[in-house]
Amino acid sequence: MNRADLETYLGNMQGAERTYPFGPDPLVFKVMGKMFAYVSNNEGVDIVTIKCIPFDGALLAENYEAITPGYHMSKKHWITIALTGEIPDDMLSDLVDKSYELVVSKLTKANREKLLQQQPSE
Repeated sequence: MNRADLETYLGNMQGAERTYPFGPDPLVFKVMGKMFAYVSNNEGVDIVTIKCIPFDGALLAENYEAITPGYHMSKKHWITIALTGEIPDDMLSDLVDKSYELVVSKLTKANREKLLQQQPSE
């Protein structure tokens, strides 16, 4: 999956917002004001940083060269994936979905209910 495809995928998630809180780069994706992913470029390589379960993140980083502890984030709760093609598209989309789900699970009940009432992004 290339950067443009990934940004489209992220932007189409229920209630996803595209923001630039740190300037023109990175593009940060939030749900109900909470970040679940950001897409950037690090030394000429497009990357995505997403939330993960600590055990899963450590295991992924051990087994894939393209996955490292979160770049500029908590290295325990975030991973960075280089979009080099090493990670299959279905695995990447699954990891992104899990990041989104982790963030949504921590929202207040009221915000989860608001999210369910929103129309999917187009």
